[in-house]
Amino acid sequence: MDNDLNLTDRTILVTGATGGIGGEVVRQLSKYGAKVLAHGRNEGALSNLADETGCQTISFDLEQEDSVAHALTGIEIWGVVNSAGFGGEIATPMSTDMDVFDRAIEVNTRGALLVTKYATQSMVSAGKGGSIVNISSQAALVALWGHISYAASKAALDSITRVSALELGQHGIRVNSVNPTVVLTDISRDHWTQPHVAKPFLSQMPLARWATTDEIARPIVFLLSDWASMITGITLPIDGGYTIV
Repeated sequence: MDNDLNLTDRTILVTGATGGIGGEVVRQLSKYGAKVLAHGRNEGALSNLADETGCQTISFDLEQEDSVAHALTGIEIWGVVNSAGFGGEIATPMSTDMDVFDRAIEVNTRGALLVTKYATQSMVSAGKGGSIVNISSQAALVALWGHISYAASKAALDSITRVSALELGQHGIRVNSVNPTVVLTDISRDHWTQPHVAKPFLSQMPLARWATTDEIARPIVFLLSDWASMITGITLPIDGGYTIV
């Protein structure tokens, strides 16, 4: 184990831990000695993850402030990974379902802010600093066809990252976003593997391939660690170069 990362025995909350990226983050953090609190909607998958990694599980409804407040108040947390997300729909501005838009904002933006609101209260009280990583998207940085609701929710999350970094820096708490390209999870696979979608997308990406969950998780672990002790307020594309083209 590489103790230079200095994550040993630090309590880190990971929301959306039953997703592909969230689950891999839990595995990587556990590998480096962190005490992981794993949150997710799929109780069976969460239990399996706990058996696999030794993480603890925590339950709350990301869309209900009372539930988040009750679960996080009084728990000493050093770090947070806001990984829970809602993919929304593939739709144009002319055809978008406003209920889907509202849900994307509710989960991807408001949910992450709620977790940050209550987790940082204990982080500030403990006076030990800390680190928060929000999982955003390349859709927050460039225009992607059909992603109006999802992109808006993630762009707002990037703004939350910057303002949080500004205001929490005085407490030694760093806040960053990672902005991944497509990872072929159960949620995304059906859309992105369609030839008429995949071919033009990958042809624009210099590395010309999909990302893997560990390629997203490792930079997240880095940003949580002391190796990134002077990095805050960034949006880090993990996108094979897609956003530079």
